[in-house]
Amino acid sequence: MLGNKANDMTEKKELKGLSGWLILVGLGVIISPLRIATQTFPIYSEMFSNGSWEALTTPGTGAYHPLWAPILWAEIIINGGLILVSIFIAFLFFSKKIAFPKWYIGILFFSLVFVFIDALAIKLVLPNEPIFDTETIRELGRSLLTTLVWVPYMLVSKRVKATFVN
Repeated sequence: MLGNKANDMTEKKELKGLSGWLILVGLGVIISPLRIATQTFPIYSEMFSNGSWEALTTPGTGAYHPLWAPILWAEIIINGGLILVSIFIAFLFFSKKIAFPKWYIGILFFSLVFVFIDALAIKLVLPNEPIFDTETIRELGRSLLTTLVWVPYMLVSKRVKATFVN
């Protein structure tokens, strides 16, 4: 009986730490806020500088739709929030906080749902366009694959349970 406890303690010590598959999670945690910023900032920056914002949100223009402003503001706010939450998740990861797996799982599901709902919202404004263009399909696929791989890992991994204990 005592031998089993000693083996369990030794195994827990060996599994504790940001190594193994958690290295890939860590890379994703570091890259995520950078990816979001580099994908979204240029789009919104250009939109405000080239007159697209005015064309989409000013009544009477050819491209105007009353839903453009709320959709675009929601995208800007949510993407900004995702950057901040991603930085917080990186802090949880490197601090080995017990809350990390829950926050990580939550952001994976939120991101997947956000891409889908955003596509539906755009479809309301552009009914003749396909709901899932190439970029949206790529983002949905990336988000779905990430969720399908890492959620089960976070829930069943002995390394995750042994590492995130602070």
